[in-house]
Amino acid sequence: MTYEEARRYLEECNQYAGELTLGPLREMLRRLDDPQDRLKFVHIAGTNGKGSVLAYVSAVLQRAGYRVGRYMSPTIFRYRERIQVNEESISKEDLTRLTEKVQKVGEQMLLEGLGHPTMFEAETAVAFLYFTEQECDLVVLEAGMGGRTDATNVIRNTLVAVLASISMDHMSFLGDTLSEIAKQKAGIIKPGCTVVTVKQEPEAEQEVLARSRECGCEVVVADADQVIHRKRDFIEQKFDYKERTQVEISLSGEYQFINAAAALEVLDVLREKGYSISEESIREGMKHTVWKGRFTLMAKEPYVIVDGAHNRDAAKRLRETIEQYLKGRRLIYIMGVLADKEYEVVIEQTASYASEIITVMTPDNDRALPAEDLKKAVERYNPHVQAADSIADALHRAYDLAGKEDVILAFGSLSYLGELMRQIEQRKEQ
Repeated sequence: MTYEEARRYLEECNQYAGELTLGPLREMLRRLDDPQDRLKFVHIAGTNGKGSVLAYVSAVLQRAGYRVGRYMSPTIFRYRERIQVNEESISKEDLTRLTEKVQKVGEQMLLEGLGHPTMFEAETAVAFLYFTEQECDLVVLEAGMGGRTDATNVIRNTLVAVLASISMDHMSFLGDTLSEIAKQKAGIIKPGCTVVTVKQEPEAEQEVLARSRECGCEVVVADADQVIHRKRDFIEQKFDYKERTQVEISLSGEYQFINAAAALEVLDVLREKGYSISEESIREGMKHTVWKGRFTLMAKEPYVIVDGAHNRDAAKRLRETIEQYLKGRRLIYIMGVLADKEYEVVIEQTASYASEIITVMTPDNDRALPAEDLKKAVERYNPHVQAADSIADALHRAYDLAGKEDVILAFGSLSYLGELMRQIEQRKEQ
């Protein structure tokens, strides 16, 4: 099997998507000797903020000397980023070898008339095999969609279950109400773990607490009211949280303060469970955490910022960040979204702040909304909008429109931001 054949096999696994059930994956993992049962996890679910919390926690644990697996999706630059050990992506050779192992089991299951795992489930099996081979001390695991029936929820050894901000998303799969969605996401909570949650909306909080009581779990709440802002800008941010003062983070955005507070709570729980994590490791890890695509400053003169805001809650947080960080600046947007997202809500929250908006179609994605369709939707809120033919065209137009003190803000689906960021870097080199 070549790397290209491995990728093709994984993509073809989506033909087996159907009823949301973990049965086929559990059977596959059983035949692979249940590698996940030899690992320990920090398991993170939620709608927005999962990736940032994952980045903070894993960066600190690595600084503390632990071998840390990361599993996350979607990725921005390359497919293999979703499976990492100490911030190094799985190699093509290892991914190919382990995918071949998974394929053989999957084919045997089909011959026996059993269900076959989907793409994400097969990828999850590959990740567990890799993390076991790499002898990871801890795996920081990001749930994909939901929680209760998400592929990542086959694990048993959850040390900390983390609930980042929960809002309306994936309604066709998870439910039409915040309560239903929260119930799905709270499904990652298991007996024996400690629950760390940000302060949720009342309906979501009720489900998180109910599941925690059912499992007999202690609940720790990351409380935004105890975050005291000391410094906010594009380069660094500082805040106080409870007894810690002047905690420095390099990730920008108003929402990063509560994500960082949640990460601090997770790390304190791990210390209580016996993990040796010095205060120096915490401060250095938080300061040097990298998580591209989340209000990331890419260039200056003009400022170019990239953010993966693509749903209701993320758009609200982006709006708050614009008001706090970009007030008084002339803004040029580049927007690209998927047709199955609440893009009307995203537009409604953000469009009025822009002097000019350039729409773009996310390339190589069957779910992408055409640039012209997005332009028509934006026109209802801001008439200063134009559709670009490509990402390169959108970037060229934005630079033509922007003065040195202006801000180009590109946001929307993460699936186009990786290519956009590559082109920004190329432009800087030239």
